[in-house]
Amino acid sequence: MTFAAEYPEDDEYFHQPEQQSGWLTPEDLAVVRAQLPMVYVDAVPVRVDDSGDVVAVGLLLRVTPLGTMTRALVSGRVLFHERVRDALLRHIEKDLGPVALPQVPASPQPFTVAEYFPTPGITPYHDPRQHAVSLAYVVPVTGDCRPQQDALDLAWLTPEEACSDTVQAEMIHGQGTLVKQAMAWAGRLS
Repeated sequence: MTFAAEYPEDDEYFHQPEQQSGWLTPEDLAVVRAQLPMVYVDAVPVRVDDSGDVVAVGLLLRVTPLGTMTRALVSGRVLFHERVRDALLRHIEKDLGPVALPQVPASPQPFTVAEYFPTPGITPYHDPRQHAVSLAYVVPVTGDCRPQQDALDLAWLTPEEACSDTVQAEMIHGQGTLVKQAMAWAGRLS
């Protein structure tokens, strides 16, 4: 015979919090960034051939606040009460458009975890705003991708081009390292 324990409704462990949007005000975000690591996702959008081999890597062209043109990955924060796969889909749609058709697996597994620090040199990853922990994924996309939001362009490069010194020099904050790790993980770099 199995006994079920009944918990009082006011038990704080089982209390359902008020529905929150997951968005922080700019002031609250600044306070949190100064005190806690933030959780992010980085996505390396790729095109694959019929056998599943990566044939192209999608890199966004963005302008930094200082006016520098850089190549970048799809990246963004995971919101409170948001699943990682939903954060990936949201950021891919935000940067590549609503018909990018990302192929996120049922149980997404990152190819690496990148730790971004506000102090340069601790890891290859640097974010001057905050300490962030990012789960990095290779995500095949099959649809029509068009840069959205603050992205100016989207270039599809071969894995070799994306890992070349020229393109790597256009990437900042360690995202070039993520591209190389992604291509090694996908079997496109030795």
